[in-house]
Amino acid sequence: MESLKIIAKKLVVDGKGILAADESFSTLEKRFQKIGIESTEENRRKYREMLFTTPQIEEYVSGVILFDETVRQHTNAGLSFLGLLNEKGIIAGVKVDEGLEPLVESPEEQVTKGLEHLDEKLKKYAELGIQFAKWRAVFTIGENFPSDADMRVDAERLAEYAKICQDNHIVPIVEPEVLMDGSHTQERCYEVTELVLTHVFDELNKRYVDLEGMLLKPNMVIAGMSSTEKNTPEEVAEKTVDCFLKQVPAEVPGIVFLSGGQGEEEAALNLNAINKTGKTHTWKLTFSFGRALQNTALEIWAGKDENVEKAQNIFYERAKRASLASLGKL
Repeated sequence: MESLKIIAKKLVVDGKGILAADESFSTLEKRFQKIGIESTEENRRKYREMLFTTPQIEEYVSGVILFDETVRQHTNAGLSFLGLLNEKGIIAGVKVDEGLEPLVESPEEQVTKGLEHLDEKLKKYAELGIQFAKWRAVFTIGENFPSDADMRVDAERLAEYAKICQDNHIVPIVEPEVLMDGSHTQERCYEVTELVLTHVFDELNKRYVDLEGMLLKPNMVIAGMSSTEKNTPEEVAEKTVDCFLKQVPAEVPGIVFLSGGQGEEEAALNLNAINKTGKTHTWKLTFSFGRALQNTALEIWAGKDENVEKAQNIFYERAKRASLASLGKL
């Protein structure tokens, strides 16, 4: 059995990143509504099959984060999705958190839940061949948010999840996402991201999580979507790398950025600039994009079999651009 360190390094090998295909039922329902199709189990299966069967996608994708339903689904030809990914040399992972619940100390804020039966779930996933997992905590920037209580509780839960993963020989992706929603400045995003990361690594260290056997999936440091401030890729790169140099230990093998609310091209250009700063660091800086790889492909596919090839072509091109960005070669 490969060590957690080896699996983590394989996920961030040069020129590759992770496809986040772990959208919940409610998220996919919203996206399917926009293209005029119903979010049935069969339509969700067909959509994921379109993505996973894209020819040569393994050139740019090292791993895929699956949703629980998808773990047990099959292609039209009867091959399990896990078997398909394995044949392509793509590592299969799964989202294991169970969404949000109100924070007792600050009811206007929400924290991520799902620890109660996590050990049991991970044992079953490991038997199926899952090698990594993901848990997402979200932090909203507001006048008085996020509160210390919110950052503390979510950091505790992220760290506990990571420890349980490693105890089950599964690589944890730790995802503390400072949301782009709002009109905050880039400077405010920097402050909050730095605080959140301080809490997260404090809690990981308290639980003796092996930092070499995990990956960090954070936001980039960028002004809010409603802000009048618009950052250039170079500005995003400068602040992002500075922030992570302060807070992310050298032992962490990779930082796999989420795209958040960024558009496909915006996310790629920002990642490219991040990899061109010239600042010295030990971690690989790559992608774990969802919408920034899928949006146009989903619109082109629109639930129609005759559109699969065109949709796969654009998905492949988006993955290729993200790959080049992870090398600073866009």
